[in-house]
Amino acid sequence: MSRINLLPWREEKRKELQAQFMMLLGVVALLAVAVWAGVHFYHVQLIEVENSRLKYLEEQIAIVDAKIEQIKELEKEKESLLSRMRAIEQLQGNRPLIVRLFDELVTNLPDGLSVTTIKQKDSTVTIEGLAQSNARVSSFMRNLEKSEWLAKPNLKVIQESEVGGDKPVNSFTLTFAQVIPKAEGADEE
Repeated sequence: MSRINLLPWREEKRKELQAQFMMLLGVVALLAVAVWAGVHFYHVQLIEVENSRLKYLEEQIAIVDAKIEQIKELEKEKESLLSRMRAIEQLQGNRPLIVRLFDELVTNLPDGLSVTTIKQKDSTVTIEGLAQSNARVSSFMRNLEKSEWLAKPNLKVIQESEVGGDKPVNSFTLTFAQVIPKAEGADEE
């Protein structure tokens, strides 16, 4: 008698194929998850590298900003020192002019006239004083016009005052300009 297999072999074959399919599906799913995890890990690493670069750049920017602030402070200090130097140079240059101003005032001041206040703003000098007469003030103004270092005398106020006691005295306010005379050979160039 021949052996006849009456068992449902097709169904067993189908189950076997289905089991292989499921196993293959599981392997493919594991491979897909592994590939996805690898790609995800790679991208996370790229993001971390970029974040570390950004952090480094921000630190460097902070350092440069601090240096810029120091440079600005140094520039302010430099400008302050330069302005002080300019002021000192101007004072050094004007020092002989002050001496010359007082020398010219003493030289040109007539008898019977006294100066009580002297104010100078830039090159304009304002003096207030007392005179025994108007003629003394006129004489003083003529002397100022003749001076090489003083020019443009302008009488602002002259009035009688009670300062002198018994004798009437005139108080006056006079302005003039302080000038630097040109050297004789300077115009010929």
